[in-house]
Amino acid sequence: MQNFDYQTPTRLIFGENAIAKLKEVMSALGKKVLLTYGGGSIKKIGLYDKVKDLLKDFEITELPGIQPNPKYDPSVLEGVRLCKENKIDVILAVGGGSVLDCSKAIAAGAKYDGDPWDLISYKVKAQAALPIVDIITLAATGSEYDCGGVISRTETNDKIGYVDPLLFPVASFLDPRYTFTVSKKQTAAGCADAMNHTIEQYFAEDTTLLNDGFCESMLKSLMVNARKCLENPEDYTARAEMMLCCTYGCNGILSLGNSESGWPCHGIEHALSAYYDITHGEGLAIITPRWMKHILNGHTLPRFVKYGINVFGIDASLPKQEIAEKAIDATYEFFESIGIPMHLREVGIGEERLDEMAHHIAVNEGLENAYVPLTEKDIKEILVASL
Repeated sequence: MQNFDYQTPTRLIFGENAIAKLKEVMSALGKKVLLTYGGGSIKKIGLYDKVKDLLKDFEITELPGIQPNPKYDPSVLEGVRLCKENKIDVILAVGGGSVLDCSKAIAAGAKYDGDPWDLISYKVKAQAALPIVDIITLAATGSEYDCGGVISRTETNDKIGYVDPLLFPVASFLDPRYTFTVSKKQTAAGCADAMNHTIEQYFAEDTTLLNDGFCESMLKSLMVNARKCLENPEDYTARAEMMLCCTYGCNGILSLGNSESGWPCHGIEHALSAYYDITHGEGLAIITPRWMKHILNGHTLPRFVKYGINVFGIDASLPKQEIAEKAIDATYEFFESIGIPMHLREVGIGEERLDEMAHHIAVNEGLENAYVPLTEKDIKEILVASL
């Protein structure tokens, strides 16, 4: 079991009408608010008006239009400009993980005099950041309970995971009702994202029985509840459990004491969505079973056997190789069963730039340190198998 130093300072305010406490939380942080959100879905569900009413005594500056795979230019740069010009005290992110990820980069950039990319690319360490509060409307990334985010820079095809302890939200409001109107596509992609967060922490060299149990339960819960959400989008209990699973998925609690996994599927997918702007969860679902097949060997076999038996209930009396292969097939089949396209060509990615992407991943993502080290050749083979 590995040493660790762990703290999660974020306050989770969960459940129906959770945002009744919004004014109380925001009042302690200042009166000048940058309200960040995406394409307008929060207006359709009435959440925008509710927030504006609760904060009618605050000075609100708005940054709308934050896109999936949030962009450094214009969103981060515009947000930093607005914060500085309006002397913003606190950022309120309302939407999904992309809105919150973008807001985290803005929070650090607002307290930095140079190019915010210096911070995102780890050229410079942030010394301060604006406080962040969020209201989450999509169960997926877990950004509401961690200190990281992913930012894309289109002109260089970079998609970077930016992590800093200064970027934990002060408070996260989680009302499952705000996920009722999420499309089937995004519900499925959110499930895939959270499952992959869990899988990437499960497949590690040094693990514990405790963490394995957490991960296995998470995966089973996500699969059961995603299906329920797709069948009945207003199933509060299913939406609530799926939302909490996603919240727990990426803040490290599932792998305390484990070896680092290297997050190889995320490393590969970051290039896919940086180059082609595809849906992150769909990209992960496509890559993950192919990565699993690629790394299945004598050393990793016991891990896949445990995964197959404990997550999918595969007969433990079968030959180990068969259990492992059935587990990988079951992973693929689940993603396919909830409507996720399972080939790169289905999401608009062909052979044209595979060599370029494989090289970019090998140079930038550090996958030589993954659970099973991946070379540029390995990455290319996984991409080809995913076509």
